[in-house]
Amino acid sequence: MAEIRPLTAIRYADAGRLSDLIAPPYDVLDEAGKAALQGKHPKNIVTVDLPHMPPKTVGPDSAYEAANHTLRQWIEQGVLVRDQKPAFYAYAQTYSSRGRVYNRRGFFAKVKLSPFGQGQVVPHEKTYPDAIADRLKLTRATRVQLSPIFGLFSDPKTQVTARLFAGLGAAEMTATLDGVKNELWTVTDAAAIKDVTNLMADKPVYIADGHHRYTMALQYQKENPAADCALFVLVAMQDPGLVILPTHRILGGLAAFSVESLRSKLGSNAQLTDVSGGAGGVAHYADEVLPAQPAGTFGVFDGKTKKLYELRITNPDVLATLEPGQSKAWRSLDVAVLQRYLLDEVITPGGQATKSYTAYAEQIPGMTDGATRQIALLLRPTPLAALEELGRHNEVMPQKSTYFFPKLATGMVLNPLD
Repeated sequence: MAEIRPLTAIRYADAGRLSDLIAPPYDVLDEAGKAALQGKHPKNIVTVDLPHMPPKTVGPDSAYEAANHTLRQWIEQGVLVRDQKPAFYAYAQTYSSRGRVYNRRGFFAKVKLSPFGQGQVVPHEKTYPDAIADRLKLTRATRVQLSPIFGLFSDPKTQVTARLFAGLGAAEMTATLDGVKNELWTVTDAAAIKDVTNLMADKPVYIADGHHRYTMALQYQKENPAADCALFVLVAMQDPGLVILPTHRILGGLAAFSVESLRSKLGSNAQLTDVSGGAGGVAHYADEVLPAQPAGTFGVFDGKTKKLYELRITNPDVLATLEPGQSKAWRSLDVAVLQRYLLDEVITPGGQATKSYTAYAEQIPGMTDGATRQIALLLRPTPLAALEELGRHNEVMPQKSTYFFPKLATGMVLNPLD
């Protein structure tokens, strides 16, 4: 099971300016987002963590060499300093979602690398070569893990978090990013480190975000055997501040789409019902009504008529003949039914549709115009239990299956590899 270790982190020295120095994960940024962060402070971590645009593409060697040069300059200038003692770093994020305030607690630690399928670190999404190659070139150049992987573990009694946060006072470092308050504490107490390490020893870690970074770390280890750990933020699945949002799909390139045609193609596999008359519109349906419906229930928003429909799968195993090699748990996932049946077989069998995504249903009417983007498909959030269930079968979900909110901040803690 998971073997975790403390680290002697590299951190920003100027805690008072930390809000201007941290960044979201590299893969959610575009040119404008990167420029805005650099405009806040010239030494924002995004300059090093995202040296080549767009994200998930491979840049020239010179881009990664420049990132390393900048990083070394900041260390020499004392902008970044390395801690003297190995530590776990308790980490809390306070944020609002759907009108409610949450506090999510976890901690930074090194997790020993193990190949997927061995049970210690469990993936749930597919990875793509260019995104891995980009992170590998950056890590080769800098020899630092800049952005943490988001990992989940099961802790029904919340023993790990309780032990780690016991006796901590005011946060040592505080930063606000995109409305999210990030707080950090250094835990160097040997007894606490030992207790947390032992408590984690029988728990697998499920990757929530960062599959490409973890896969890259496995490749980097083949070149550098001593680099046998990856930087994680670990959060208990039972933490009351852990929120998963759905990732709704907006589809374009469907010039011939009509609700009548969709109903005909679905046949006896599903029912399609007009729910446009419901109170609150699309956002209310997506946030309040849809999550309470059974598995296999989706929303369909027609951008041309601005009508909302509920699509309910009536075939209890509609993927049985399409994906007989997958487990029943996988075939029961809403995201699997959506991708493998609704998209691949019914709505876009030729695979030519354009896709965009949002976790916020209130954006959907404005993102669908009936001309270039015809419809939106609304999903329920993927349940956390599905990560554990699929992990037991060594299966991964389709891309964009989960959206853990908020994202972890990059720049709070860096992990040197030498």
